[in-house]
Amino acid sequence: MDLHFLDAPPTDTEREAVDAVLGAPESGWDGGRREAADLRFAKGGHAARGRRDLLLPALHAVNDRVGWISPEALDYICRRLTVPPAEAYGVASFYALFALERRPRRVVHVCTDIACAARGADRLCADLTERLGPPGTGDGDRVWHESPCLGLCERAPAAVALEAGDPPSYAVAAPATAGDLTGGAPAADPAPAAGNGHRAPRTTTFSPVPLPGPAPEPPPAAAVPQAGDPGLMLLRRIGLVDPESLDDYRSQGGYAALRTALRMGPSAVIREVTDSGLVGRGGAAFPTGRKWDGTARRPETPRYLVCNADESEPGTFKDRVLMEGDPFSVIEAMTIAGYANGASRGYLYIRGEYPRALSRLENAIARARERGLLGTDILGSGFDFDIEIRRGAGAYICGEETAIFNSIEGKRGEPRSKPPFPVERGLFDRPTAINNVETLVNVLPIMTLGGPAYARIGTGRSTGPKLFCVSGSVRRPGVYEVPFGASLRELLDLAGGVGEPGAADSGGRELRAVLLGGAAGGFVRPDELDIPLTFEGAREAGATLGSGVVLVLDDTVDLPAILVRIAAFFRDESCGQCVPCRVGTVRQEEALQRLSLGTGPRRTDIALLREVGAAMRDASICGLGQTAWNAVESAIDRLGVFGADDATLKEVR
Repeated sequence: MDLHFLDAPPTDTEREAVDAVLGAPESGWDGGRREAADLRFAKGGHAARGRRDLLLPALHAVNDRVGWISPEALDYICRRLTVPPAEAYGVASFYALFALERRPRRVVHVCTDIACAARGADRLCADLTERLGPPGTGDGDRVWHESPCLGLCERAPAAVALEAGDPPSYAVAAPATAGDLTGGAPAADPAPAAGNGHRAPRTTTFSPVPLPGPAPEPPPAAAVPQAGDPGLMLLRRIGLVDPESLDDYRSQGGYAALRTALRMGPSAVIREVTDSGLVGRGGAAFPTGRKWDGTARRPETPRYLVCNADESEPGTFKDRVLMEGDPFSVIEAMTIAGYANGASRGYLYIRGEYPRALSRLENAIARARERGLLGTDILGSGFDFDIEIRRGAGAYICGEETAIFNSIEGKRGEPRSKPPFPVERGLFDRPTAINNVETLVNVLPIMTLGGPAYARIGTGRSTGPKLFCVSGSVRRPGVYEVPFGASLRELLDLAGGVGEPGAADSGGRELRAVLLGGAAGGFVRPDELDIPLTFEGAREAGATLGSGVVLVLDDTVDLPAILVRIAAFFRDESCGQCVPCRVGTVRQEEALQRLSLGTGPRRTDIALLREVGAAMRDASICGLGQTAWNAVESAIDRLGVFGADDATLKEVR
């Protein structure tokens, strides 16, 4: 498209969608009707550019209502926000869920990532290709695409259908068949939007509409095989309470932690979190108390809190289950974190592929505001705090903490160089504490038990409970809560061992490998199952816990194909900002393709993979490039994939 302002106006529908987020234009200078007075003075300028953070919500509004973002709609958004069209186009084209060319209103996203690939996603895609044509095509009523992980790994292979409208609707098929995805289009059945009465931009409430074929989406408790176990700490309410009822939540101890925190004071809350030994559960394992203390000590204001709910690591779905099954716990934990850090505003950045979690969180925020648990003077304490939801649009890189800041601010979701670190200059260049969902939810038992008591759970250096996402060739896939220090073998025994999901036995299948930590993690062999599930134990074993992925692969899985899929994932998800990652992920995939097909010299390609992997690890700006080689390296060195025997490995190292 031509990257300049256009003369063509948007359609009435597009204008209404944008105005619902930004409000009606005030003059001809921001997209309204041009009047004679507009020729004498200009309105907007810095004030309009200060609303740049509404760019992503405005793009979502049009895409959700119409199904794609036309040049005229993009032009109108740019005029409203005083954003150059080239910059807005760069943002819109960055995200996979936005379409800049006309397409059908219904889009079916079929997961082809590692967990679904291990459960037959290739057969599902082949069936869809036969019925509807190759990816990117359809039958006029719908178009389908291959998608990275949808966070439905316990029910693989999975698909999510999103249909534009007012309101937009969604449907989930998992496990999916081609017949589930090719039936007639559902009629929209609008669900009432959760009211809010606060100044944040309206977040789209999706209406659940069943596809003609699959069973209705199961409750979140179906993803928690331990549901009902009184010994659980983080998952104990899932399946026990109605996730849309604040009264149910409070009857099971909800908001007791916030009351305790408000009595203690911010510095005491940080001290308890520090004494607990809590570290980040997203993979970096940075001490949470130290992060909060660093943010709270900064003199600059305002300070911000960001909840990273952009759970996009292949094989990870624990945060989705928490948000769908116990959303009030996330809101309460964010409120405590905001109080401790001296923040008056929090942003919950949720991935765009989680419509049910989005709806549950919208409801939780609205109900909390109604009861004085969010907003001004919370529980009569004089503390003011509120939360805005910002929805991602299909970019794995936005799980990186500084890329989230850029995305919220209305920029391309590219990581920033560090330092400065977020505690110094984060969101809107202000001190910011950012934690993921699981990390924040751990704050609730810390407040009720006390930091030292919490620290006695687990081990000396890995404290508390940990959630693990078990999927693949295992009989009871789902989210499991175990204390740090349990072994990988014990976790797999909880999940029923190797076999088809729901089967009574293994069906003669044997364990081939376990992928720990997701695509950015590493493989372990069947003889290494006694690895303790602690950060230090995993490191000593040459593995990583990462975000808690445990993908079980039996002897029927094509492991080289899994490695090629991992490489393709990193190639697609690299933001392209730095050369080592932008070029290295492509070269890695090319070499793995040759090795899997046997079309190149094995020693040369393995040596090339090592050289490229070392360059990415040492020189990439962020963790995506730095970890893109991990799983491939472990598969070659630990599993002997591609026939890399000991002599070959020594020769090419």
